[in-house]
Amino acid sequence: MTIRNLELTLPFAILTLCAGAASAEMNFNRIASFPVVKNMAAGADTTRETSPEIIDVTDDGMTLVYTDSPLKSLGMIDINDPTAPKPLGNIAMGDEPTSVAVIGKTAFVGVNTSENFTSPSGALKSVDLQTRTITASCDLGGQPDSIAKAPDASFIAIAIENERDEDLNDGALPQTPAGELVLIDLKDGKLDCASLRHVALTGLAEIAPSDPEPEFVSINNLGEIVVTLQENNHLVVVARDGSIISDFSAGAVDLLGIDTDEERALTFEQNQMARKREPDAVKWVDDTHFAIANEGDYQGGSRSWTIFNKDGTEVYESGLSFERAVIEIGHYPEKRSGNKGVEPESIDAAVFNGTPLIFVGAERASIIGVYDATDLANPVLKQLLPSGVGPEGFVAIPSRGLLVSANEKDFINDKGPRAHVMIYQYQNAPASYPMLTSAGMKTLTGWGAISGMVADADGSIYAVNDSFYRMQPTIFKIDATTRPAKITDAIRVTRGGSAAQKLDMEGIALDGKGGFWVASEGRTDKLVPHAIYNINAKGEIKQEIPFPAELLAVEKRFSAEGIARVGNVLWIAIQREWKDDPANHVKLLAYNIETKEWGAVHYPKAATDKGWVGISEISIHGDYAYIIERDNQHDDRAVTKKIYRVALSELQPAALGGQLPVVNKELLRDLLPDLAATGGYILDKVEGMAILPDGTALISTDNDGVDDHSGETMFFSIGTVN
Repeated sequence: MTIRNLELTLPFAILTLCAGAASAEMNFNRIASFPVVKNMAAGADTTRETSPEIIDVTDDGMTLVYTDSPLKSLGMIDINDPTAPKPLGNIAMGDEPTSVAVIGKTAFVGVNTSENFTSPSGALKSVDLQTRTITASCDLGGQPDSIAKAPDASFIAIAIENERDEDLNDGALPQTPAGELVLIDLKDGKLDCASLRHVALTGLAEIAPSDPEPEFVSINNLGEIVVTLQENNHLVVVARDGSIISDFSAGAVDLLGIDTDEERALTFEQNQMARKREPDAVKWVDDTHFAIANEGDYQGGSRSWTIFNKDGTEVYESGLSFERAVIEIGHYPEKRSGNKGVEPESIDAAVFNGTPLIFVGAERASIIGVYDATDLANPVLKQLLPSGVGPEGFVAIPSRGLLVSANEKDFINDKGPRAHVMIYQYQNAPASYPMLTSAGMKTLTGWGAISGMVADADGSIYAVNDSFYRMQPTIFKIDATTRPAKITDAIRVTRGGSAAQKLDMEGIALDGKGGFWVASEGRTDKLVPHAIYNINAKGEIKQEIPFPAELLAVEKRFSAEGIARVGNVLWIAIQREWKDDPANHVKLLAYNIETKEWGAVHYPKAATDKGWVGISEISIHGDYAYIIERDNQHDDRAVTKKIYRVALSELQPAALGGQLPVVNKELLRDLLPDLAATGGYILDKVEGMAILPDGTALISTDNDGVDDHSGETMFFSIGTVN
């Protein structure tokens, strides 16, 4: 056999696929991901939760230091070679670390020692990173949240939140004791606990003035501290001596054209008026201006970020522009629609190569927005970077051209990836992400959970979403000649004029008449039938063909995952074994459109001792059927993400209910290197494959509708297969 170009690396394959790519310019691209479970000691119980939250770096830019609340520790990562981060282990803190700031080789750590909400307590501790010992501790008199270091290393500011009990009176304020700001001087780089002074923040906010809850702090070159009072929707600027320079409401924003319903459809047609910003993170952009991420809390969340002058003048408001850009690249978290959408939570600012940049992290969308802030009144969104699940903290390292994100969500079982720290490099190169977008469509079009794909004779790609969007089943038309590939049409699937329900579209094939055949993965316990559907070019279901009784008698949940057409025969790939299948064998079902006959062959899949292995796609090109075989494992636990091919001459179906012939398969490509080529962890759901007329094979991944998932979708070429 001849297999051309399959030795292509992913980035080169993308470049060759996408004609007319823009000339190179400075962009951030992810170069590495570090699963923080690797910092656990040898022999430790790795089934425990571990979570990187707030992160900083030593002055030489070579060692990352992050807080790990579940493990009550500091974690350290060697990034001398940022493309190959190495574990340096954990330092036990005794109690919960909430924030960290590093000066030289010393980490200053806010530690929460509170036993309950009414008696909050905490300490600021210094840690010698070389000896890995705690060298000093100052009693803070309350529960610390964020800490910040002065640029001249002269003092530390600590936001003492004394957080409220959200189960008490529905979390309403006030709840004593009140929070405050604490300032502690450093002498020769060491904590001077005797210098500790408390800055009262009561009586300032319009909302619950007796109970300020400071959330985040940042210090400018003048020694001025800006503090967010998130639940109070207020901002305070404090002088080095503890006096109040200014304080003002964070304000509210009218949101027009958002999704507020969690109905499993992306409908940006609702409004929220006077939505409080309730900012979380804050960062000085220069000595006069600071930026806030408006995550919101129990009364707010404007889905935006804002720049203020320290006198209270609003300089810039992103409005919904950030969220809409996130929607277009498939990262909108539909199951958070009733709350705060993409939830901007973290923010950082730094100057790279003379360009001031602001980095905005959307916690629920797992995205980092990179803005050129040359004009503070009109920052320009330059990039959207894929992150791990739940980006919580950033550290920019301009001296090395690096940006680092700490992603707190940790999935210990097979449901998702472990928690990661991700590293990005500022490069004179095209942006590698996103790989698929709906930008340019006439109306705002959200998408996600891309499953099966098929190529048309003109080079167009058609893809389906699965049952995550059960109220909005859609066939997407994709132009794969651009970089990134572009969704150009969204064909809503209907039955009797209304959105079709009880579908789980996992595979798509052309019917040769301008329409489609779609395979739906049934699930009887949710009244979703195992069936195939003929759908016309307008998205109207014209025919439903249920699985035959003899097949349903042995059904299991994991069913049709792909469909392909060879003449009058439809081949449907069943993901995993049903009750009558031998171990590690699954059915390739055959349905003859003309004779209405069903049959099948057996396909031998890989065995595994971890999770499961199944098949997730089938495509036809030339004399072969091409099949994706994958396990359900993420990150460095993944083993099987492969493409095999089976000669069409072997696809000779036998009658159901009897012994089925077993086909021979031939390995075409291991996709693990492709999935790792952008510096991220391995995504589990490789579910789409489309083969163009010239043999170019395109691969896509399913992002689970951004539910317990980073939202990242990969869409790339592996070269030609003939």
